[in-house]
Amino acid sequence: MSVSAYGSNLAPMVMPAGLPAASPALRTKIDATAKQFESQFLSAMLGQMFEGTEVSAPFGGGAGEGAFKSFLTDAFAKTIASHGGVGLAKHVSKEMLTMQGLS
Repeated sequence: MSVSAYGSNLAPMVMPAGLPAASPALRTKIDATAKQFESQFLSAMLGQMFEGTEVSAPFGGGAGEGAFKSFLTDAFAKTIASHGGVGLAKHVSKEMLTMQGLS
């Protein structure tokens, strides 16, 4: 058993035998795509979390807050994803490799 960054015990990832290994360049590209997907997913979740929250004057309100709130949630999501995220990117990249017949 391996220990994740969060200290919980997880079973090691086992890839099916006989699959060709992905090249390092392809693996890097897939990992980046999976992290971007996780970031977009987190942005949508955070957008829903902040829906309906109101900030009193002088720090909130108006058209500016409504226009720029999505930029703030995107920045939060990118930061969360770049610091390990919620573990979604790892599973997405594994599935992307499996769908291409690679390990």
